[in-house]
Amino acid sequence: MSVLTLASHPRDATALESAEAYHARLAGELAGRVKMLLTAVDRDPTAAEKIHTGLVAFCDRSLLPHAAAEEAALYPAAHRMPEARLLVESLIGEHRCLTTLVDALRAAPGPGDAAADARALQVLFEEHLAKENGLVLPLLAMTPEISLAELLADMHHRLANDSSDENSAEDQHNEEGHDVYEGQIEEAGGCDGVCGCGGAEETNEPELDVRDVPHAIRHATVFGALDAVPAGTAMVLIAHHDPLPLLAQIEQRSPGVFAVEYLERGPEAWRLRLSHR
Repeated sequence: MSVLTLASHPRDATALESAEAYHARLAGELAGRVKMLLTAVDRDPTAAEKIHTGLVAFCDRSLLPHAAAEEAALYPAAHRMPEARLLVESLIGEHRCLTTLVDALRAAPGPGDAAADARALQVLFEEHLAKENGLVLPLLAMTPEISLAELLADMHHRLANDSSDENSAEDQHNEEGHDVYEGQIEEAGGCDGVCGCGGAEETNEPELDVRDVPHAIRHATVFGALDAVPAGTAMVLIAHHDPLPLLAQIEQRSPGVFAVEYLERGPEAWRLRLSHR
């Protein structure tokens, strides 16, 4: 079933859909990194330390700049609307809570100490985005005097400037294909030769079970988890079907970086080891 998008102008309808897609991608990447941290803490403490460091870097590079850009470019227009003023103030308060949780992650002496704060960060961020997607963005899109498309373009400009000032060449590579509000990633077919064939052996690598992950953030969750896999290690992906389109996207996103080995081929679950070369 298609979802009806209400907006005062077609540009704003498109902008709203793109913003929601980007939010899903951002939430998915955070969820994947948090899941990898939680599973690696018990399975591989050395890998967990690197995942912990990567999670903090992701928050500094993507999550916190996103929040700051919203406050500068998006929230002022909504705050001027009486029906949204208190909501916006509460969202700004949640930004402060997100910052506090990231600071706690940064200060944690080890990945085990960071696990609870990481999970709390994920839950709060997902609830925060739900309010923006369900209340703030639609309200701005439906208001004729406000151009949501222009507000989001301002956000894009601010984030692009921040990225050019602070991101290293490695960060820019990791973010390739993740331009702000560019819409959802297109599906692709086939595995392009990245799939190997292996036996159903048990592994001790961190596992990411995406069978219960909402469809809107499923692929982004996998990408976030893969970004958290240190070189020379691996993760096990569990899916409810053979994820050939996802494997093709992984290869397109990071050519030659991940080797794929099937550990189990259905019928109830597909288990694949993705090794970071």
